[in-house]
Amino acid sequence: MSIALDAMGGDHAPHEIVAGALLAAPELRMPLVLVGDPEAIAKAAGGPLPSNVSIKAASQTVGMEEKPTDAYRKKKDSSLMVAAKMVKDGTAKALVSAGNTGAASAFSLLIWRQLPGVHKPAIASRLPNAHGGFVMLDAGASPDADPEDLVEFAHMGRAFAQTIMGRPDPKVHLLNIGEEPGKGNAHAKQTFNLLSAYPWFAGNIEGKDMFKSPCDVVVCDAFVGNVVLKTGEGVAELIADTIRAQVPSNPLAKLLYWPVRKVTAPLKKSMDYAEAGGAPLLGLNGLCVICHGRSNAKAIKNALLVTQTAIENGLVETIRNAVRPAEPV
Repeated sequence: MSIALDAMGGDHAPHEIVAGALLAAPELRMPLVLVGDPEAIAKAAGGPLPSNVSIKAASQTVGMEEKPTDAYRKKKDSSLMVAAKMVKDGTAKALVSAGNTGAASAFSLLIWRQLPGVHKPAIASRLPNAHGGFVMLDAGASPDADPEDLVEFAHMGRAFAQTIMGRPDPKVHLLNIGEEPGKGNAHAKQTFNLLSAYPWFAGNIEGKDMFKSPCDVVVCDAFVGNVVLKTGEGVAELIADTIRAQVPSNPLAKLLYWPVRKVTAPLKKSMDYAEAGGAPLLGLNGLCVICHGRSNAKAIKNALLVTQTAIENGLVETIRNAVRPAEPV
């Protein structure tokens, strides 16, 4: 039972990827396989690998801007393809990659296929709020999800919240432009009606409220979810940049900087993608954890630890049971 890490995927591969693997190694309770160019991996490691870390050779790399369909057809010995096939043949329990998100999603879908009862996969992204955080899906896999797909996302999100976040009876909200029933476009209204059949559905939630109100699972299509993620990332960077720009030129700001920093540091940490590490692609016959393309060693380490937790807690099996089609009567 090992984890396959795409050592060649990401803006800072292989150095930051390998560095993250070395950071995680002492805390991993299962073998880790670095997939990619053995020479490049060895150079990035700078010395002997820990006993629980090994290398599997792959001669090709999928570029960050490469079309997933082209990569799937032409790069059969890419680090991403080799890692995905390791999960398929059972030599690995999960694939972790900071590489091309579209390619990682496509390879996983085409090689592993969906779980019974799942029509489209979804990326589950953990986000901070004032009540311990929540999971939002879909954050990037299926931009054209229909209302029935969002109901499946709700089931998968509940399984994630139970398995990874320790929420015994997670509630599901639908991301919408207003909290009242009847709000939104035809797609949102139809989704609301379908979700209303379930006792765990807590209604609509607005974008501003999910960061300050209690919520466990928020569902939306990937178009909306990815806009939310990128907007939040941009706002966090704007706040940090504004504070940094003011401190050198403002004597009062210099005086207040360190006391304020003690307050803002936890906020910054909660919004740092490196803390979350990676986001799992849910709904497939295997576990794929997708990391930010800019991932540093810290992010890769945390992604590997999240992956370990998901494997040990049986995330894929929990989702399988949650979405299994009802037996005919």
